[in-house]
Amino acid sequence: MKAKDFFGKFCSKFLLGHLLAMLLVVIALVIGVKYGLDWYTHHGEGIEVAKVEGMLYKNAYSLMTEDGLNIVVSDSGYNKQLPADCILSQNPGPGTKVKSGHTIYVTVNSPSSPSFAIPDVVDNSSYREAEAKLMALGFKLLPPKLVEGEKDWVYGILCRGRRVSTGDHVSIESPLTLMIGSGTYDSDEEIDYIEPEYQLMLNGDVDDFEEVTE
Repeated sequence: MKAKDFFGKFCSKFLLGHLLAMLLVVIALVIGVKYGLDWYTHHGEGIEVAKVEGMLYKNAYSLMTEDGLNIVVSDSGYNKQLPADCILSQNPGPGTKVKSGHTIYVTVNSPSSPSFAIPDVVDNSSYREAEAKLMALGFKLLPPKLVEGEKDWVYGILCRGRRVSTGDHVSIESPLTLMIGSGTYDSDEEIDYIEPEYQLMLNGDVDDFEEVTE
């Protein structure tokens, strides 16, 4: 068999047709996968997140649902200037491009102010230490009330005129007053002082003296 005849059979129309069909199948698969993934992942599709901060949750829920997005409450806060269930913050923020079905997480306003337990600062901290601990929790402090005792030592806590103890839950909207030592003590306290010689006489430890006459 001559080389010409061999290549003639190899390059026959039947074989070329099969090769061309295989090439078309490969191209179709590549294109199908590309556009199939784009369709599945919503490639190129973006929904702009609306601003819902300041809106009531029920209104924000309706708006997000209309846009094809989900909305979930992830946390709560408190702002007495805003109504309950008002949205304080959102994530992602307004204007962000997201895909359909994306979840928007929001923080809503609590209907009442949060309360925290009073930490162990009474008779256990200085004024500065107690002040730092209470303010870190969000409590508001009024000017301290001075009482007799060691200077700047915390002897008690007042809330609206009532003494509160460690572990009591108090609203952060209720201001606290620390009772701290002024560094002075009651000068009217009676102090019994007995002369040493007189004390010896009381105890009967006085030597008997014998009078000597000439």
